[in-house]
Amino acid sequence: MDLYFLPMACSMATRIALDEAGATATFLEVDPKTKRVLTDGSDFRAINPLGLVPTLRTDDGVVLTENAAILQYVADRFPESGIAANGGLDRSRLQQWLCFIGTELHKGLFNPLLTETAPAEVKAYALHKGLPLLDYLNAQLEGRDYLLDHFSVADAYLVTVLNWTTALPPIDLNKWPAIKRYYELHRARPSVANAIATEYALYKAQIERHKAAA
Repeated sequence: MDLYFLPMACSMATRIALDEAGATATFLEVDPKTKRVLTDGSDFRAINPLGLVPTLRTDDGVVLTENAAILQYVADRFPESGIAANGGLDRSRLQQWLCFIGTELHKGLFNPLLTETAPAEVKAYALHKGLPLLDYLNAQLEGRDYLLDHFSVADAYLVTVLNWTTALPPIDLNKWPAIKRYYELHRARPSVANAIATEYALYKAQIERHKAAA
């Protein structure tokens, strides 16, 4: 498998899932400005015309896009890892959480806040509309270590998204103790800690590369 990714982006969730599954993959870093694959300079848009990560090419050569689809593919590809849903209602609940994280938190709240060119009014509006989502999530996580009854790809996605709060001064997780406890618990999980350490080093290298090219 080939995973096209950006350091510290939502594609990190798939890195976590692959680690949990004990699976091997070729990780291909994409430059966010040029959309070139760092290893060979090829145009990433030839793989995914939208230029978005994560993008996964399976061993059979099938290209998958969209985080929720890729995470569920990895979970189903390695059922022995336990990161999938158990079927039935449990699978529907997994889909529910992947949709909530992807649409409400990722795109609705964090994407405007992390976009450097977004006007201040847009960021303020996103924050105003997004804080109740964190209230909801906090209530759902009260007394729980996982979104389902075990660590799943939904947790891999959620901890990836929550990690972005470290780059956002307006969001202080102390206001949501259940979320903070959940984040700290899973940030120490080996697969998560390894992913953050690996991708943060690549992120710093990316910043230096862009500075040198400016």
